[in-house]
Amino acid sequence: MAGVILSIILPVLLTVLVGFCWARSGRKLQSPDLTALIGDVATPCLVISTFQKTHVSPADFSAMATAAASCIVLFATAGAIVLKIARLPLRTFLPSIAFPNAGNLGLPVALYAFGDTGLGYAIVFFSISSVANYTFGQAIAAGAANWGGLARLPIMYATAIGVGLSLLSVELPRWLGATLNLLGSLTVPLMLLLLGASISGLGVASARRAAFIASVRIGVGAAVGFGVAAAFGLTGPMRAVLVLQAANPVAVYNYLFALRWNNQPEEVAGVVVVSTLAAVATIPLLLMVLI
Repeated sequence: MAGVILSIILPVLLTVLVGFCWARSGRKLQSPDLTALIGDVATPCLVISTFQKTHVSPADFSAMATAAASCIVLFATAGAIVLKIARLPLRTFLPSIAFPNAGNLGLPVALYAFGDTGLGYAIVFFSISSVANYTFGQAIAAGAANWGGLARLPIMYATAIGVGLSLLSVELPRWLGATLNLLGSLTVPLMLLLLGASISGLGVASARRAAFIASVRIGVGAAVGFGVAAAFGLTGPMRAVLVLQAANPVAVYNYLFALRWNNQPEEVAGVVVVSTLAAVATIPLLLMVLI
Protein backbone atom coordinates (compact mmCIF):
# COMPACT_ATOMS: atom_id res chain seq x y z
CA MET A 1 0.00 0.00 0.00
CA ALA A 2 2.82 2.41 0.90
CA GLY A 3 4.37 1.91 -2.53
CA VAL A 4 1.06 2.69 -4.24
CA ILE A 5 0.59 5.87 -2.19
CA LEU A 6 4.12 7.02 -2.94
CA SER A 7 3.68 6.40 -6.65
CA ILE A 8 0.64 8.68 -6.56
CA ILE A 9 1.82 11.49 -4.32
CA LEU A 10 5.55 11.74 -5.09
CA PRO A 11 5.18 12.80 -8.76
CA VAL A 12 2.81 15.55 -7.60
CA LEU A 13 5.05 16.77 -4.76
CA LEU A 14 8.27 16.61 -6.77
CA THR A 15 6.76 18.58 -9.65
CA VAL A 16 5.51 21.22 -7.20
CA LEU A 17 9.01 21.29 -5.69
CA VAL A 18 10.56 21.90 -9.11
CA GLY A 19 8.28 24.91 -9.60
CA PHE A 20 9.08 26.15 -6.09
CA CYS A 21 12.86 25.85 -6.55
CA TRP A 22 12.73 27.37 -10.03
CA ALA A 23 10.96 30.46 -8.73
CA ARG A 24 13.14 30.71 -5.61
CA SER A 25 16.24 30.66 -7.79
CA GLY A 26 15.15 33.99 -9.24
CA ARG A 27 13.92 32.71 -12.59
CA LYS A 28 10.44 33.64 -13.72
CA LEU A 29 7.74 31.06 -14.20
CA GLN A 30 4.54 32.92 -13.44
CA SER A 31 3.10 35.33 -15.98
CA PRO A 32 -0.38 36.42 -17.04
CA ASP A 33 0.22 34.88 -20.47
CA LEU A 34 1.15 31.46 -19.07
CA THR A 35 -1.79 31.51 -16.67
CA ALA A 36 -4.10 32.41 -19.56
CA LEU A 37 -2.62 29.61 -21.68
CA ILE A 38 -3.42 27.07 -18.97
CA GLY A 39 -6.87 28.41 -18.17
CA ASP A 40 -8.07 29.32 -21.66
CA VAL A 41 -6.42 26.66 -23.84
CA ALA A 42 -4.80 23.72 -22.06
CA THR A 43 -7.49 23.09 -19.42
CA PRO A 44 -10.45 23.23 -21.85
CA CYS A 45 -8.57 20.81 -24.13
CA LEU A 46 -7.97 18.51 -21.17
CA VAL A 47 -11.65 18.62 -20.24
CA ILE A 48 -12.88 17.71 -23.73
CA SER A 49 -10.24 15.03 -24.33
CA THR A 50 -10.90 13.45 -20.91
CA PHE A 51 -14.64 13.20 -21.52
CA GLN A 52 -13.87 11.68 -24.91
CA LYS A 53 -11.89 8.94 -23.19
CA THR A 54 -14.03 8.34 -20.10
CA HIS A 55 -17.60 8.79 -21.39
CA VAL A 56 -19.09 9.90 -18.05
CA SER A 57 -22.73 8.80 -17.97
CA PRO A 58 -25.50 11.37 -17.44
CA ALA A 59 -26.30 9.79 -14.08
CA ASP A 60 -22.68 9.92 -12.91
CA PHE A 61 -22.21 13.49 -14.12
CA SER A 62 -25.40 14.62 -12.38
CA ALA A 63 -24.48 12.81 -9.15
CA MET A 64 -20.97 14.25 -9.05
CA ALA A 65 -22.06 17.77 -9.96
CA THR A 66 -24.84 17.79 -7.36
CA ALA A 67 -22.53 16.33 -4.71
CA ALA A 68 -19.86 18.94 -5.51
CA ALA A 69 -22.34 21.80 -5.27
CA SER A 70 -23.65 20.40 -1.98
CA CYS A 71 -20.10 20.24 -0.62
CA ILE A 72 -19.40 23.87 -1.46
CA VAL A 73 -22.63 25.04 0.18
CA LEU A 74 -21.76 23.05 3.31
CA PHE A 75 -18.16 24.35 3.29
CA ALA A 76 -19.45 27.93 3.21
CA THR A 77 -22.08 27.31 5.88
CA ALA A 78 -19.71 25.57 8.28
CA GLY A 79 -17.01 28.13 7.56
CA ALA A 80 -19.31 31.05 8.33
CA ILE A 81 -20.31 29.48 11.66
CA VAL A 82 -16.70 28.77 12.66
CA LEU A 83 -15.52 32.24 11.68
CA LYS A 84 -18.38 33.92 13.56
CA ILE A 85 -17.52 31.95 16.69
CA ALA A 86 -13.80 32.73 16.29
CA ARG A 87 -14.59 36.40 15.54
CA LEU A 88 -12.60 36.37 12.32
CA PRO A 89 -13.65 38.38 9.24
CA LEU A 90 -15.79 36.40 6.81
CA ARG A 91 -14.74 38.53 3.85
CA THR A 92 -11.09 37.58 4.38
CA PHE A 93 -11.29 33.92 5.36
CA LEU A 94 -14.60 32.47 4.16
CA PRO A 95 -13.47 31.94 0.54
CA SER A 96 -10.42 30.06 1.82
CA ILE A 97 -12.66 27.60 3.66
CA ALA A 98 -15.32 27.36 0.95
CA PHE A 99 -13.13 26.75 -2.10
CA PRO A 100 -10.47 24.00 -2.16
CA ASN A 101 -7.61 23.70 -4.63
CA ALA A 102 -9.57 21.41 -6.94
CA GLY A 103 -7.50 22.32 -9.99
CA ASN A 104 -3.75 22.65 -9.41
CA LEU A 105 -3.71 19.85 -6.85
CA GLY A 106 -7.03 18.05 -7.20
CA LEU A 107 -6.75 17.12 -10.88
CA PRO A 108 -3.21 15.64 -10.71
CA VAL A 109 -3.95 13.57 -7.59
CA ALA A 110 -7.16 12.19 -9.11
CA LEU A 111 -5.35 11.36 -12.35
CA TYR A 112 -2.45 9.54 -10.70
CA ALA A 113 -4.69 7.76 -8.19
CA PHE A 114 -7.62 6.72 -10.40
CA GLY A 115 -6.59 7.31 -14.02
CA ASP A 116 -8.80 8.93 -16.65
CA THR A 117 -11.98 7.85 -14.87
CA GLY A 118 -10.93 9.64 -11.69
CA LEU A 119 -9.80 12.64 -13.69
CA GLY A 120 -13.23 12.87 -15.31
CA TYR A 121 -14.95 12.98 -11.92
CA ALA A 122 -12.38 15.49 -10.63
CA ILE A 123 -13.03 17.75 -13.62
CA VAL A 124 -16.74 17.80 -12.82
CA PHE A 125 -15.97 18.91 -9.24
CA PHE A 126 -13.40 21.41 -10.52
CA SER A 127 -15.90 22.90 -12.96
CA ILE A 128 -18.55 23.41 -10.27
CA SER A 129 -15.98 24.81 -7.85
CA SER A 130 -14.54 27.19 -10.46
CA VAL A 131 -17.94 28.62 -11.34
CA ALA A 132 -18.75 29.12 -7.64
CA ASN A 133 -15.35 30.64 -6.87
CA TYR A 134 -15.42 33.06 -9.80
CA THR A 135 -18.87 34.29 -8.77
CA PHE A 136 -19.60 33.89 -5.07
CA GLY A 137 -15.98 33.58 -3.96
CA GLN A 138 -14.95 36.73 -5.75
CA ALA A 139 -18.15 38.44 -4.61
CA ILE A 140 -17.24 37.80 -0.98
CA ALA A 141 -13.74 39.21 -1.48
CA ALA A 142 -14.83 42.17 -3.61
CA GLY A 143 -18.27 42.88 -2.21
CA ALA A 144 -19.92 42.35 -5.62
CA ALA A 145 -20.38 39.40 -7.97
CA ASN A 146 -18.51 39.27 -11.28
CA TRP A 147 -21.11 37.71 -13.60
CA GLY A 148 -19.27 38.96 -16.67
CA GLY A 149 -16.19 37.02 -15.62
CA LEU A 150 -18.29 33.87 -15.38
CA ALA A 151 -19.42 34.27 -18.98
CA ARG A 152 -15.75 34.40 -20.03
CA LEU A 153 -14.79 31.21 -18.17
CA PRO A 154 -13.67 28.73 -20.88
CA ILE A 155 -13.99 25.66 -18.65
CA MET A 156 -17.78 26.15 -18.61
CA TYR A 157 -18.04 25.80 -22.36
CA ALA A 158 -15.46 23.02 -22.52
CA THR A 159 -17.39 21.02 -19.91
CA ALA A 160 -20.64 21.50 -21.82
CA ILE A 161 -19.00 20.40 -25.07
CA GLY A 162 -17.23 17.44 -23.47
CA VAL A 163 -20.33 16.21 -21.69
CA GLY A 164 -22.45 16.71 -24.80
CA LEU A 165 -20.07 14.72 -26.98
CA SER A 166 -19.90 12.00 -24.34
CA LEU A 167 -23.67 11.74 -23.93
CA LEU A 168 -24.21 11.62 -27.68
CA SER A 169 -21.33 9.13 -28.11
CA VAL A 170 -19.76 11.42 -30.72
CA GLU A 171 -16.16 10.55 -31.52
CA LEU A 172 -14.03 13.45 -32.71
CA PRO A 173 -11.85 13.01 -35.81
CA ARG A 174 -8.61 11.31 -34.86
CA TRP A 175 -6.48 14.34 -35.73
CA LEU A 176 -8.65 16.65 -33.60
CA GLY A 177 -8.75 14.23 -30.69
CA ALA A 178 -4.96 13.85 -30.80
CA THR A 179 -4.51 17.64 -30.88
CA LEU A 180 -6.80 18.17 -27.89
CA ASN A 181 -5.06 15.38 -26.00
CA LEU A 182 -1.63 16.87 -26.72
CA LEU A 183 -2.60 20.37 -25.63
CA GLY A 184 -4.51 19.01 -22.65
CA SER A 185 -1.47 17.06 -21.50
CA LEU A 186 0.20 20.41 -20.73
CA THR A 187 -2.33 21.16 -18.01
CA VAL A 188 -1.30 18.90 -15.14
CA PRO A 189 2.48 19.55 -15.14
CA LEU A 190 2.04 23.29 -15.71
CA MET A 191 -0.55 23.54 -12.93
CA LEU A 192 1.80 21.83 -10.50
CA LEU A 193 4.78 23.94 -11.54
CA LEU A 194 2.74 27.12 -11.12
CA LEU A 195 1.47 25.94 -7.74
CA GLY A 196 5.07 25.55 -6.56
CA ALA A 197 6.03 28.93 -7.98
CA SER A 198 3.02 30.57 -6.34
CA ILE A 199 3.84 29.13 -2.93
CA SER A 200 7.44 30.33 -3.21
CA GLY A 201 6.34 33.94 -3.27
CA LEU A 202 3.80 33.79 -0.44
CA GLY A 203 4.50 34.54 3.19
CA VAL A 204 2.78 33.64 6.46
CA ALA A 205 1.34 36.74 8.10
CA SER A 206 0.02 35.02 11.22
CA ALA A 207 1.07 31.41 11.69
CA ARG A 208 -1.55 30.71 14.37
CA ARG A 209 -4.48 32.05 12.35
CA ALA A 210 -3.18 30.41 9.19
CA ALA A 211 -2.91 27.04 10.95
CA PHE A 212 -6.43 27.41 12.35
CA ILE A 213 -8.03 28.25 8.97
CA ALA A 214 -5.98 25.51 7.26
CA SER A 215 -7.20 22.93 9.77
CA VAL A 216 -10.80 24.04 9.24
CA ARG A 217 -10.44 23.90 5.44
CA ILE A 218 -8.99 20.40 5.40
CA GLY A 219 -10.84 18.98 8.42
CA VAL A 220 -14.28 20.31 7.52
CA GLY A 221 -13.59 19.48 3.88
CA ALA A 222 -12.86 15.83 4.64
CA ALA A 223 -15.85 15.50 6.98
CA VAL A 224 -18.20 17.07 4.45
CA GLY A 225 -16.77 14.95 1.65
CA PHE A 226 -17.36 11.69 3.51
CA GLY A 227 -20.80 12.84 4.64
CA VAL A 228 -21.99 13.97 1.21
CA ALA A 229 -20.60 10.82 -0.44
CA ALA A 230 -22.58 8.69 2.03
CA ALA A 231 -25.74 10.78 1.62
CA PHE A 232 -25.60 10.45 -2.18
CA GLY A 233 -24.62 6.79 -2.06
CA LEU A 234 -21.38 7.36 -3.98
CA THR A 235 -18.99 4.42 -4.23
CA GLY A 236 -15.65 3.50 -5.81
CA PRO A 237 -13.57 6.14 -7.60
CA MET A 238 -16.41 8.68 -7.55
CA ARG A 239 -16.57 8.59 -3.75
CA ALA A 240 -12.80 8.72 -3.42
CA VAL A 241 -12.43 11.66 -5.81
CA LEU A 242 -15.20 13.62 -4.10
CA VAL A 243 -13.55 13.20 -0.70
CA LEU A 244 -10.10 14.09 -2.04
CA GLN A 245 -11.38 17.18 -3.82
CA ALA A 246 -13.36 18.23 -0.75
CA ALA A 247 -10.32 17.88 1.53
CA ASN A 248 -7.84 19.76 -0.65
CA PRO A 249 -6.01 22.81 0.73
CA VAL A 250 -6.95 26.42 0.00
CA ALA A 251 -7.16 27.39 -3.67
CA VAL A 252 -4.47 29.82 -4.82
CA TYR A 253 -7.15 31.86 -6.61
CA ASN A 254 -8.43 32.96 -3.20
CA TYR A 255 -5.13 34.77 -2.68
CA LEU A 256 -5.31 36.35 -6.12
CA PHE A 257 -8.83 37.63 -5.44
CA ALA A 258 -7.79 38.95 -2.02
CA LEU A 259 -4.82 40.71 -3.65
CA ARG A 260 -6.97 42.19 -6.41
CA TRP A 261 -9.54 43.59 -3.97
CA ASN A 262 -7.04 44.51 -1.23
CA ASN A 263 -8.71 42.13 1.19
CA GLN A 264 -5.87 41.29 3.62
CA PRO A 265 -3.92 39.33 0.99
CA GLU A 266 -1.05 38.65 3.40
CA GLU A 267 -3.42 36.73 5.67
CA VAL A 268 -4.85 34.69 2.80
CA ALA A 269 -1.34 34.00 1.49
CA GLY A 270 -0.41 32.50 4.84
CA VAL A 271 -3.43 30.22 4.78
CA VAL A 272 -2.58 29.02 1.26
CA VAL A 273 0.98 28.17 2.28
CA VAL A 274 0.15 26.45 5.57
CA SER A 275 -2.77 24.45 4.16
CA THR A 276 -0.72 23.30 1.17
CA LEU A 277 2.09 22.14 3.44
CA ALA A 278 -0.44 20.34 5.65
CA ALA A 279 -1.84 18.57 2.59
CA VAL A 280 1.51 16.85 2.13
CA ALA A 281 0.52 14.73 5.14
CA THR A 282 -3.27 14.67 4.85
CA ILE A 283 -3.59 13.59 1.21
CA PRO A 284 -1.53 10.40 1.67
CA LEU A 285 -3.56 9.58 4.80
CA LEU A 286 -6.80 9.99 2.86
CA LEU A 287 -5.48 7.86 0.02
CA MET A 288 -4.71 5.09 2.51
CA VAL A 289 -8.36 5.13 3.58
CA LEU A 290 -9.87 5.53 0.12
CA ILE A 291 -7.86 3.12 -2.01
